[in-house]
Amino acid sequence: MSTGGMGERELAELAGFLQSHPALRAKNEIKLVSEVLGAASWVHGPGDDGAVVGPPAGSSPLGGDGEHVIACGEALLPAFVAADPYGAGIAAVLANVNDLAAMGAVPQAIVDTIVGSPELARETLRGMSDACGWYDVVLAGGHLTLHDGAPAVSAFGVGRAAAVLSTTNVAPGQSLIAAACTTGTLRPDFPFFRSFEERVGRMGGDVRVLASLAGSGACVAAKDVSMAGLVGSLAMLLEWSRLGVTLDLERLPAPVGLSMQDWLTCFPAYAFLLCAPPGREDECLSAFQTRGLEAAVVGVVDESGLLALRSGRSQATVIDLRLREVTGLAR
Repeated sequence: MSTGGMGERELAELAGFLQSHPALRAKNEIKLVSEVLGAASWVHGPGDDGAVVGPPAGSSPLGGDGEHVIACGEALLPAFVAADPYGAGIAAVLANVNDLAAMGAVPQAIVDTIVGSPELARETLRGMSDACGWYDVVLAGGHLTLHDGAPAVSAFGVGRAAAVLSTTNVAPGQSLIAAACTTGTLRPDFPFFRSFEERVGRMGGDVRVLASLAGSGACVAAKDVSMAGLVGSLAMLLEWSRLGVTLDLERLPAPVGLSMQDWLTCFPAYAFLLCAPPGREDECLSAFQTRGLEAAVVGVVDESGLLALRSGRSQATVIDLRLREVTGLAR
């Protein structure tokens, strides 16, 4: 994808917009978890997109056959649930499935908690059921409380990983790869880029690509692009290591007709950032491209600690990770 080459001023304005974007700033609220629970392993949680649930070091993984059990969870904004309970049900499943995929896991099952009116609960469950069908995961049950007050919806996912993708594996010299479905539409009321119709019948296979790459060693770390947007999610991918990367916007897969500002701050239905060891890039790219998804090498991890943007000859820094925390989770 080519941006046509942003000028220095235009790129600096984009970097400034991203620095102060509410979705990125909101991630710093997560540090409350460490304030209560203290420092923890990012692999076993809290820290990564999901937590490796396992026995003490040196013991066999809980999943059997050398596999690890991965668990994760997601809560939906009450206003979103009230306005679009069916969409909230889909989003609850999608967020968990993508988090599991980003950990190198094959999604297995979803459980849910729903609090709301009977009508809202029905629509939410319908959305969850449809999404579980699309992603080939089991909706295993959960909890339901019917009342007429403010709604609340959460969902939790479990998966199995032969090899775990973790932000703790990010290292200098690795290639940063962006993979995404860039065909779809941006919701007019919420920064979510939908591509369900475009990927019908293929979504279950799409989210399992990362587990295959993890198992082969072609990918060692990943992050799904979610509410923080692409640049915010990239900052979270680099936060543990406090390493840097310059994101090449002209190589970044992006939808036609959508501004770069909107693409970098939206929540796509399918978009991942991956770190590949040198020499393994083509394996990663091919795994996505053979499925009709876009993928490209968009940078190389370095020791600068700077998350920067590049377009043509222009470059601008968004975050200095040596000085600014993203989630603030203790290591």
